[in-house]
Amino acid sequence: MRRLILCLSLLWLLAGCAGPHVPHVPHVGVATAEPTPEFTQVTTAFALAGVPLDAVAIDVRAAEGGGALFALHSERAMQPASVMKLLPTQASLELLGPAHRWVTRVHANGGIIDGVLEGDLVIEGSGDPQFTYHALRRLLARLHALGLREVRGNLLIDRSLFAPVSYDAAAFDGRPERAYNAPPDALLLNAHTLSVRMLPVSPDQPVALSSEPPLEGFAIDVPYASDEPCIAPYAQLQPTLSMERLRFLGRYPIACGEREMTFHLNTLDPVRYAGAVFRALWSQLGGRFSGTIVEGKAGQDSQELASWESEPLSQQIREINKQSNNPMARNLLLGIVAQRGGAPASADAAAARVLAWMAARSIDTAKVVLQNGSGLSRHERIPAAVLAALLQRAWRQPTMPEFIASLPVAGVDGTMARRFAGTPLQGSAHIKTGSLTDVASIAGYVTARSGRRIVVVCLVNHPNARQARAAFDSLLTRVWETY
Repeated sequence: MRRLILCLSLLWLLAGCAGPHVPHVPHVGVATAEPTPEFTQVTTAFALAGVPLDAVAIDVRAAEGGGALFALHSERAMQPASVMKLLPTQASLELLGPAHRWVTRVHANGGIIDGVLEGDLVIEGSGDPQFTYHALRRLLARLHALGLREVRGNLLIDRSLFAPVSYDAAAFDGRPERAYNAPPDALLLNAHTLSVRMLPVSPDQPVALSSEPPLEGFAIDVPYASDEPCIAPYAQLQPTLSMERLRFLGRYPIACGEREMTFHLNTLDPVRYAGAVFRALWSQLGGRFSGTIVEGKAGQDSQELASWESEPLSQQIREINKQSNNPMARNLLLGIVAQRGGAPASADAAAARVLAWMAARSIDTAKVVLQNGSGLSRHERIPAAVLAALLQRAWRQPTMPEFIASLPVAGVDGTMARRFAGTPLQGSAHIKTGSLTDVASIAGYVTARSGRRIVVVCLVNHPNARQARAAFDSLLTRVWETY
């Protein structure tokens, strides 16, 4: 009887899908009112995951152009999670260019005599989405090579390229110490994070620990190891942050093995964080500094001493999409409107610019809500059909190779590295993934068995969204087989 009820429920759901958004006839760009067996398997997979079709939006279409081959609720605005990163990715490729680089500059407010700067040193943030402490070290090494040995003034951190905002790192999910909650910043040094590598040796003994970047005046208390199961290491460690210290109230399970964990140092404001890294690196280079770290700008008579060019945009978007890097995505969105010497960039202005760019290219933005460009938002909304249209446009642009190369490859790398390994889809699907509580999504391209390139978008908004992975995999497999 239970099996009969399930079958009747599936038939009712499938009947409700017939109409304007319907499955396609294989290899023919025409829709049909009858679901094909291939997509019946997909709807069955959603049912088995406890996800009703009313919570699912799908759009499948040819990459080179044309309307939907298969669609379900594709015009409905849905929470997208991280597939929203595709909007600032493609917009930046077209508006800034794949070779665009961010330039971080160092200035001297004063003269340098015998290796001594009698004035302030200024680091001017460029909005670089990936300005690491390694880059800062090389920049400071250039100053050292120029003969600078001592700064007798202060260090000024210039963050004026972006408009100041009040940001609560705990607002989204109550986890302010998690790296993905780091806010955007004109000087996004190491994304304001601390990476800690842990290697447990034996129960009730201190964990072997190393960390980066170096932070002068900030300490890490070494946790002890435990023999409990490895379930959720962040939660099991119970990290607590203060202005001077990272402590762990819990223990690190030996079963977790060697692992690198990254913490957003939300207790240190960006200026204090940059200052702690600067002091440590400058001291390592043999430099002397006794001033304070404050926010400020270069004076009109300042002298530019050195600069650092970032990796090109084409490389940075690979990290953003393959690893779903939220802080980098937020900085990228602001970078679309940031201009040195212009008005400070704001998220509202950047979102308006991207939506205007989309509308000017005949992509309907009426139902799109773009907040920060990372998808780490409960306000962002987009229909599956709009994402599919964006992917079609990206396929036809000269920047297509750079865009495609930024997406995770099934069974190969990024967030798709462990999916489809050893199957025909390994290496044949470039798919951006997204996941939040009650939200799961995929968007990208499948090279079908026929050799045809197909756009696939699927958005799920439901409490059981995290159970939809098998349904996503079924959809991608059916597309590969059918088209």
